[in-house]
Amino acid sequence: MIRTSSVSQGVGVCTVCTFANRPFLSGFLTGNLLVLWSNRDVLKETMAADEQGLRTGEKWTLFGNEAEKVEVEVLREQHYVRQRCDRMAEQKASIHLKYLEDLSHKAPDFPIPLRAHMVWEGMGVKLSCTIQGCPPPRMVAQTHESSPFPIPRCSVEDAGEYKVVAKSSLGEATTIATLVVNCKTHTQECNLPSTGVQLRQSSRVELQTALRSASLTLKGVHKEQEGMYMVRLRTWEGVKEHKAYIFVKDASAVVSGGPGSPLALKVSDVQKDYVFLTWEPPSADGAYQVEGYFLLRKEGTGGQWVRCNDTIQKACHYPVRGLSDSTIYQFRVCAVNQAGVGRPSKGTEPVDRGREITITKDQLESQMKVPFPPTGVHVCEVSDNYAVLSWTEPEPRGKEQLTFYVDMDITVGSPRFPMFDLQKGNSYCFRVRSVNKFGVSEPSEPSLPISLGQPQATSVLAIRDTDSAVLLQWQEPNEKEGILGYYLYYSEAGKQEWRTVNNKPTTNTKFTVHGLKSKKEYVFRVKSVGQAGNSIYSNESPPILVKAALIAPSPSSAIALLLCTGSEMILTWRAPANNGGDPVRGYYLDQKDKELDAWSKVNTKPAKERQHKVCNLDGGHYYQFRVFAANVVGVGKPSEPSEAFLCEEWTMPEPGCPYDLEFREVRHNSLVLLWAVPLYEGQQGPITGYLVELSEGDQSQSWTAVNEEPIADTFLKVTGLQAGQTYRLRVCAFNKAGMGIPSLPSELIRAQTQPGTRDIEIGVDNDGFIFLAFEATEITEKSTFVWSKNYKKAIEAGRASVLWENNRSILTFTNATKEDLGLYTAEMSDNPNISSSFTFTAEGTLYSKLKKTLIALRSKWQVEVSEKGNVRLWMQTESLSNAAELRLILNDREISSTAAHKINFDKASGLIEILFDQLSKDDEGSYTAQLCDGRAKNQFTLVLVDESESIWSPKLITGMFILPNRAERNQAVMRCFYIRHSFWNLTFSSICGTALSAGPVRIQCTAMGFKLYCSLKYYISYMKTSWHFKESRIDQLERCKPGSSMQKLWVEVFAPTENDKGKYTLEMFDGQEKHTRSLDLSGQVNVLLVALDRARVTKGLPDVVAIMENKSLCLTCFTDGDPAPEMFWLRNDKGIVSGGQFNIANENKCSTLTVNNVTSKDTGNYSIFVRNQYGTQTVNVTVSVYKHGEKPPCQFNVFSTLVPHDMETTLIRPVCAQWVVFVWWLSQLVFMGLN
Repeated sequence: MIRTSSVSQGVGVCTVCTFANRPFLSGFLTGNLLVLWSNRDVLKETMAADEQGLRTGEKWTLFGNEAEKVEVEVLREQHYVRQRCDRMAEQKASIHLKYLEDLSHKAPDFPIPLRAHMVWEGMGVKLSCTIQGCPPPRMVAQTHESSPFPIPRCSVEDAGEYKVVAKSSLGEATTIATLVVNCKTHTQECNLPSTGVQLRQSSRVELQTALRSASLTLKGVHKEQEGMYMVRLRTWEGVKEHKAYIFVKDASAVVSGGPGSPLALKVSDVQKDYVFLTWEPPSADGAYQVEGYFLLRKEGTGGQWVRCNDTIQKACHYPVRGLSDSTIYQFRVCAVNQAGVGRPSKGTEPVDRGREITITKDQLESQMKVPFPPTGVHVCEVSDNYAVLSWTEPEPRGKEQLTFYVDMDITVGSPRFPMFDLQKGNSYCFRVRSVNKFGVSEPSEPSLPISLGQPQATSVLAIRDTDSAVLLQWQEPNEKEGILGYYLYYSEAGKQEWRTVNNKPTTNTKFTVHGLKSKKEYVFRVKSVGQAGNSIYSNESPPILVKAALIAPSPSSAIALLLCTGSEMILTWRAPANNGGDPVRGYYLDQKDKELDAWSKVNTKPAKERQHKVCNLDGGHYYQFRVFAANVVGVGKPSEPSEAFLCEEWTMPEPGCPYDLEFREVRHNSLVLLWAVPLYEGQQGPITGYLVELSEGDQSQSWTAVNEEPIADTFLKVTGLQAGQTYRLRVCAFNKAGMGIPSLPSELIRAQTQPGTRDIEIGVDNDGFIFLAFEATEITEKSTFVWSKNYKKAIEAGRASVLWENNRSILTFTNATKEDLGLYTAEMSDNPNISSSFTFTAEGTLYSKLKKTLIALRSKWQVEVSEKGNVRLWMQTESLSNAAELRLILNDREISSTAAHKINFDKASGLIEILFDQLSKDDEGSYTAQLCDGRAKNQFTLVLVDESESIWSPKLITGMFILPNRAERNQAVMRCFYIRHSFWNLTFSSICGTALSAGPVRIQCTAMGFKLYCSLKYYISYMKTSWHFKESRIDQLERCKPGSSMQKLWVEVFAPTENDKGKYTLEMFDGQEKHTRSLDLSGQVNVLLVALDRARVTKGLPDVVAIMENKSLCLTCFTDGDPAPEMFWLRNDKGIVSGGQFNIANENKCSTLTVNNVTSKDTGNYSIFVRNQYGTQTVNVTVSVYKHGEKPPCQFNVFSTLVPHDMETTLIRPVCAQWVVFVWWLSQLVFMGLN
């Protein structure tokens, strides 16, 4: 018996044959072991086993030839099936072996590529790499300029790129490494500022030189060491210099407000009887101006500092007298102001006078008696109050001791003398006489006249330099004699907070001020410094905005080939890193054949875009290109030449390279990469997706895929970056044929969040519209905000509007729907690095934000009364979210669910209900439901008025009267319900309760007089009331006007006089008993006077005025009050000034406003405001201007309110006589029906 079974692809097959209770297995096993049995041998073994079974006694019964035929047929079929199985097994085995062979094939690859090396000249270097592939690839090593490989001893000529190429039948791979050879023969110098003297190692100067760096350390720095330091590197290739300016600030003052320390203290004219000291004043005067200086000296190296002068020395020089011979001295100086003595200057080097040997001419000339006069008398130094004289001894001078007379009472032993106490502005000449023991010589020739004065101030000019520096230039004073240098100061424009730029005077007339804030305005000033002191400050420079000066743009980079047709090439390139302070206006291209050296122009007109088609090229040639960027300043330097591109038509199936890679939203752990679609889609296009790859650093050749599957968008947010790390990215396009040419790597980008970076915020404004807001910290006059959807698509003008407020741009959706969902981005037009994005989704945003600020009402307050007397108050709003909140307010207090009244709130349906088992007196009043759902709010008010006692009866029938109302935006709705029974069951307990709840009568001054009023818990119109004055009823008089509201009764008395003093009484009759409240005004003289003398408008103004265009409007009103009130006209609550279109005339308590040639813009609310010391009043009039041919608008007035203002409920009652009559008639009809 043969059994067959179905199998799956790749699974082994076996056939089992059972004959005479013996199973036989024929088949194959896939893998390294495959066993096959010969069908013939199996058949023989089977037949032999059958014969053996017959010999052993098994009985086999046959039915003639038919049984034999069946057996032969079975054996034949078995043989056929086994042959077929064998063929199938051999076929599958061969396929599997081919599969294993294909698995072992691999294209060439470098798991360990060549590494860059930097070595010293003369060192050996060996470049190595690891190659893998199957079949084994063939390696080709290409060295730089045929140098030996490896290199036993490197030279400068061996530096360059080395490349290894691995080739096989499956392709080729390349790895490149750079070899840098440093020259050992070089020297480094570090020079002193100003003097250019080379620095040497000393106790205060430490020089360190490493393999790739050099450092300078100065210890115990003084202001004298401030200046420009330069390091000079000498190599075989030439000299390279690097400079840095070191600023030295003053140490903190010894006393608060004290001056800084002087500097540049020098010792000169070391004579027999004195030494002459000079110094420079400090840059910081402190809280007060420097008044002078104290000199200090010290003997030897361990003595104490002793003051040389008792009085303040005002000039920056001083002759120190009374010094001992053969003694070493040191000197220093301190500045003094009103706050005290400042820090001392740096001490001088020790001065040793004992080692000086002077040989005089009198030892050589013994024949001279009376000396000759001195010669060469002149002034060598001059300031505002002193001059230093210098002269030459007479020749011959004689043998005797020689001295000199400057004035007849001053004897000088040396040919130099300072003259003090000279007057500024005066001109002086000087003569000198020689003196010895034999007599006095004739006077010398007079010196040239000199004039004294302070160093002159100068003007300063500021010039833009960089984003953080400004170049200052100024002119030298006309009188340059005695000027030591200049101090510079800066301040932000408008603040007058001056700060010192340099603490050491600069002798140049140019100086670059660093460390300023970009996009800020600064002003500068300068003062000159001399030994006579500091000059006055110069005038402030004009304010200058710190911004980089306009220069030509930097070179472009990354030239890439986008498409080639055989005679044309389309190129693209990267924009310059620095546009020179002005936007790039265009680009120029050059081309050259690889075999030639000459460059030729591609375009004469600048290309506006960073993409250009180069035509008329020769097929089969290699071409190189370079790009020039141009702005308003001019054309910048050329870019590096591109690689050689072969001019050959592209027919490859894969797509070309993406281009124009840009970064947005760079943060410390993420960034967004944008790119443009390749121009060439490949023969098997279109493009189906993109793969983004990332590499760390600028030297790594290892690229890691960012996205696992290709994406269809042309942007991707890359996350998981390491803060502070630098990255490069590239993009590959895919089509049906596979991955295309990768783009050129992007510029190096560092993962870090710039200070002041803001993200897009979402919110809902007061009108219920969703908005997105983005704020930028750095903007310029030309900056604009650019909003887009999905980084490319512009936002439709009808769907959103953009508003710019200061540094903030707001995108407001006109009517946000699900079509507005998506990714929104905002960036600066001139600085795309300032950018942000926001994903607008429905989850948690759209539903809650799209809600209007006003909750819509579906069903107003309703009252239902059951037969058992149970009362149900209910209302319904639109469906609310689970976050909705309800507050129920009863008569200004919040209530909650209790046993007496149960409150139910179904948020899903918006149903609110209050259930009463039995109404009580405590349940009367106004019910306000305050709802809040996110930013959406509203409130709804119900007023229950107890018109009768039967309101509490179980057998109630309901009647309802709805006051006219207007439901506007953000406005609540109120309804009043009157619940009553038939009048014959009526009791007067509720009316009695109303009368008993009345408070005392009070008085209130009004514009026309005074008002008497009485407050009640509630007022019912069925209660009869009347007002009396001295036993006579007054509420029916013409000059008195009574009134009432739900909780108040009043009577208003117009134009009161002295006769109105007396007792006023309010009488209330509830049907059974009379209740009274009274107020005596006999002594209320002041109240009546205030009411009588208060400023008020008596007549003149209408409520509404309609006027045709181009007419003149005249509004006149009359006022009263003592003293006469002041009168002001207002339009839309803003004061009107007489002049032009408006003319105001005030005369004898009468004011007239004339509006000439009215237009539709003059429509609005006009009002007159009057005031005096007793009160004020405002009367309004609405002016409506209509055009020619139009009908005048309807005139109506609006009065409010009938409920408390804090309930935000407004009832509108048109002033219409017919409506008043109708309401009065209806109330009388209802009252008679009840009776």
